[in-house]
Amino acid sequence: MGLGNYLDMLRDPAFRSSLVTFLAFAVFIVPTTFVISLGAALLVARTRVMQSFFRSVFFLPTACSYVVASLIWKMSIFSGIRSGLANGVLGWFGVDSIPWLSLADPPWYWLVIVTARLWLQVGFYMILFLAGIQRISPTLYEAAAIDGAEGWKVFRHITLPQLRATSTAVLLLLLINAFQAFDEFYNILSTFGTYPPYARPPLVYLYYTALGSGQDFGHGSAGAVILTLIIAIVAVVQGRILRLGDRGD
Repeated sequence: MGLGNYLDMLRDPAFRSSLVTFLAFAVFIVPTTFVISLGAALLVARTRVMQSFFRSVFFLPTACSYVVASLIWKMSIFSGIRSGLANGVLGWFGVDSIPWLSLADPPWYWLVIVTARLWLQVGFYMILFLAGIQRISPTLYEAAAIDGAEGWKVFRHITLPQLRATSTAVLLLLLINAFQAFDEFYNILSTFGTYPPYARPPLVYLYYTALGSGQDFGHGSAGAVILTLIIAIVAVVQGRILRLGDRGD
């Protein structure tokens, strides 16, 4: 009861394991999404023909429901039978079908979850980076060209510093969204109302704690408050480290 619920959650190995699952997910999804979305934004920004078309193509997956995308990944692309797209491609090379979601070792399910999240969110962050790139003054690039700078030097000394505020916001949003991961984990790994004991991010664990057979709203609420505090602390620390909101951003 009361504060005891918070202590119980902090002592609960399953809750701590869910935080570790989040950490593993965030360590990969945050930098990967950052790099891919920035690279896509740079490519689209350099495109002089049909730029609006390519911008729309990259952004279109953002409009797709996480639930629908998760079910497509689970049942059509990474189904464990030969008719699945991934196993069909492997079959062309003589590789046996892989049960992507039913094995914990090796953890092939991570590939399914991560690729679904990347497809869904890269376009949104690409648009943010593209807006930041378009705000950079062309005179900076003209001056760099006069000095003979090009390629990596221009990106490192002009583009990347000018995108500092955008990069900070993107990293912050990516980290918060990783904490809030639920739909892809639940819809990809759950089967007929059951969920495997592995790969439970915090929201999936709290869902089963509060709305499972035990209906433990006290511990579920305590875990939600703890998770909210962790997100707030991480956001503040990240903002201070990356100096979000400094004069001139």
